[in-house]
Amino acid sequence: MIYPVILAGGSGTRLWPLSRELYPKQLLGLVNETTMLQDTVLRLKDFEGMGDPMVICNENHRFMVAEQLRHIDTDPASILLEPVGRNTAPALAVAALQARSGGEDPLLLVLPADHFIQNIPAFHQALRTGVHFAEQGYLITFGIVPEAPETGYGYIQKGKALSSDGNSEKLSEAVAISQFVEKPNADTARRYLASGEYCWNSGMFLFKASVVLAELERFVPDIVAAAGKSMENGRADLDFFRLDRASFEACPSDSIDYAVMEKTDRGGMVPFQAGWNDLGSWEALWQVGKKDEFDNVVHGDVLLHDVRHSYLQARTRLLAAVGLENHIVVETADAVLISPRNRVQDVKKLVNKLKKAKREETVSHKTVYTPWGSTEILVKADRFQVKRVTVKPGAVLSLQQHFNRSEHWIVLQGTALVTRGEEEILLEEDRSTFIPPGMVHRLKNPGKIPLEFIEVRSGSYLGEDDIVRLEEVYGREG
Repeated sequence: MIYPVILAGGSGTRLWPLSRELYPKQLLGLVNETTMLQDTVLRLKDFEGMGDPMVICNENHRFMVAEQLRHIDTDPASILLEPVGRNTAPALAVAALQARSGGEDPLLLVLPADHFIQNIPAFHQALRTGVHFAEQGYLITFGIVPEAPETGYGYIQKGKALSSDGNSEKLSEAVAISQFVEKPNADTARRYLASGEYCWNSGMFLFKASVVLAELERFVPDIVAAAGKSMENGRADLDFFRLDRASFEACPSDSIDYAVMEKTDRGGMVPFQAGWNDLGSWEALWQVGKKDEFDNVVHGDVLLHDVRHSYLQARTRLLAAVGLENHIVVETADAVLISPRNRVQDVKKLVNKLKKAKREETVSHKTVYTPWGSTEILVKADRFQVKRVTVKPGAVLSLQQHFNRSEHWIVLQGTALVTRGEEEILLEEDRSTFIPPGMVHRLKNPGKIPLEFIEVRSGSYLGEDDIVRLEEVYGREG
C-alpha cells in the first residue's frame, strides 16, 4: 500500500495578492477549475495501490482542506493539524509514526500540495520506478530534469546508477545522490544545465515508513521524540487530529533534506520530465499558462490594447491595459499588484512591508471562508460594516454574544432559524431581525439551499475578536 502524504502548509507570499495567510496558494485554482490541493490528489487517482491521502496542514486551513477534498469525492485517511510550522522533517516524522501506528509499514509518497505537473503519464512512470527502489529500502527523491538555468531551485547531483533487484526493463532511470546543492547563481546554473549531471530538487519523496523513521531516529532523534510526544498528547477534533501545541513547538525546525537526505547512505533519485513547476511566482504562472496570439496569459474580465508577453488577472471587475510588455497585473477586491515580469521575486518584500504595517490584506481577502459558509465584506467604515453572509444547508453558527456592536440581519435567499435571547424566530426572504449588544444569539440554515443574508454591524468596535462563544460545534476557541 502507498499512502500519499500531502504537505499543505505554507502561505505562498510570492503570489500575493491572490495568496494570503488564511487563503494560501495550495487552496487556490491557479491553472484550472480545481485547486492545487485537489490537483495533487487527483493526479494519483489512477495509480495502482494508492491509498487515501494523509494531509498535513495549518489548523487555520482545516475546514477549507476538508471541504475541497469532499468536492472531489476524497475521504482522507487523516488530516493532521500543525499548531505551528516546523518544516518538513517534523511533519514527516509525524506522518511516519501515524502510518506505523496500526502495525503496517506502507510506502509514504510525500507531495507538496502546490505543484503543477503537466504530463501525468510521465509522472506515473517515475512513481513506478520510485516504488520499485523504495521497496528495496531506498529513500527516493524525484529530481526534475532542468529545462533552463533556473536560479530559484536547489539542485541534486546525480551519482551512479542504482542496482535493481529483479526485472527492471520497464523502469526509468534511478541514480544514487552525489550531493545536494543550494540555489546557484546564474553562471553556476548554466554550468549545471550544460553538464547534464544535475536535477532540480522537487521536494517530492517516496520511502517506507519504517526506513525513514529509522533514519530520522539515527540523525535527529530529538525531532522523532518531540513528534511522538505531540501525537501522544494530541487529540481528535471532529474529522481532524490536533498535534499537541507545546510538544510540537518544542520540536526543532529542520527540512527532511538537511535532517536525513544529505546524510543517509540509502538515498536515491529518480529523474523525470513532466512539465513540472512549483508555481512559486507570477512569472511561473505566465510560463505554464495558455497564451493568446500576443503571448499574454489572461484570466477574468480583461480588455487589452497593444499588450504583449504579460500575465493579467481580474477577480472582481474590468481590468483594462494599454501598451504593456512583460508585465504582471493582478486585481483582487482590495488590492492590485503591478510588476515587471523580471521583478516578481520582490513581491515577498512588499508583503513584508505590509506585515510590518499590520495590514489586513496580507491575512485574508474580503471573502473569508468558514466551516459553516463564507462572509464577504461589502462596506467597511469606522463605526459600521456591511457583509454578505452565506450559510450552507444544515449548518449552524455558534451560540454567541458580543458587547461592542449591534447587528441587523436581512435574508436575501433561503430560510434562517434565529435564536434571539429566549425566543426562536423563522426568517424567510426579505424578512429581518435586530441583535442588540449583549444579546445571546445563534443562526441556523434549516433548509436545503444555501442561506444568504446581509449583516449590518454598527458600534464602537467591530472586530471579529468581540465574540464570546457559548456553544460551538466546530472546535474553534473564543
